[in-house]
Amino acid sequence: MQKSGIAAERVRSRGFTVIELLVVVGVISLLIALLLPAVQQARAAARRTQCANNLKQLALAAHSFHDSHIAFPPARLVLDIPRSLSDIGESVALDEPTWPVRLLPFLEQSNAHSEWDEYATYNEQPAAARNRPLSVFLCPERHTGSDAVVPDEVVTITAPCGCPAGTQTVPGGAIIDYAVNHGDLSPGAINAPTDFYWGGNGTGVIISSRPGGNDEAIEEKWLDPVRIADVDDGTSNTLLIGEMHIPLDKQGSTPFNGPAYFGRYLTNFSRVAGPGVALAHSPSDQRATQFSFGSAHEGIVQFALADGGVRQLSTSISTRTLGRLANRHDGWIVGEF
Repeated sequence: MQKSGIAAERVRSRGFTVIELLVVVGVISLLIALLLPAVQQARAAARRTQCANNLKQLALAAHSFHDSHIAFPPARLVLDIPRSLSDIGESVALDEPTWPVRLLPFLEQSNAHSEWDEYATYNEQPAAARNRPLSVFLCPERHTGSDAVVPDEVVTITAPCGCPAGTQTVPGGAIIDYAVNHGDLSPGAINAPTDFYWGGNGTGVIISSRPGGNDEAIEEKWLDPVRIADVDDGTSNTLLIGEMHIPLDKQGSTPFNGPAYFGRYLTNFSRVAGPGVALAHSPSDQRATQFSFGSAHEGIVQFALADGGVRQLSTSISTRTLGRLANRHDGWIVGEF
């Protein structure tokens, strides 16, 4: 009888007390709290790497386009001298597809490209083509393919951008997170024929270009081609494509992030940089505008350079230095940056 009592006591002593259980739970919770930031940082690093890889693919596609056409693609086709802003796009230019469409064959998307007519207006294109997002155009920190298509929306355009001003309905379509470098503001931005957003005036690498032909028909070519030889400051010192600033409450909305295949609204697929255009420090930066580059990655904005390389630029970079990197031929060669 005495032995069985001792055995029962030993069995009872193998269990956990409430205090011991609470200690174990506390230790596990502490370990999770310590590990969670590391896991989040690892995921953020993976998304940042994927974003850089997207920019690399886009830069290589732009170079492949250059090899085939002896020029970088135009950002869009637009008349060089505005007649009346309400008239532009009704007969020729402005509403045609943009640079992402022209790169499709060089991104292993020939079937998708075959659905487009590069010299027909946006509304004449198949709905399936207009509403097809591609992951290579999307930063995983911001969008996935499932949320990268926007419906028609009514917007009011006030800023000069070479598009009709006033309240208007913008047709829906796929959006992107990367913008081509249209240059700086040195040509002007005051609704004059010399402003940066009209055909041929941009100081960047992939700029608005004038269509060949006349008001009745567009020839299958464009004027104002920008070639590697035209990047006088050096391809390793000039921006090609970068992340666009999109405020948290403006994702999927014109003029920050509307349908990117639609040429009318420049800031849905293009950006400028330099004095007067602040680089966004974060999506909540109130100083930045729809013309600004910016990122959802903390502390940096990623760019593909005109030589095909990808660089992370600190958000603290001088606006003047960034403007020199944006202008392909201002004569200012940026050293280490």
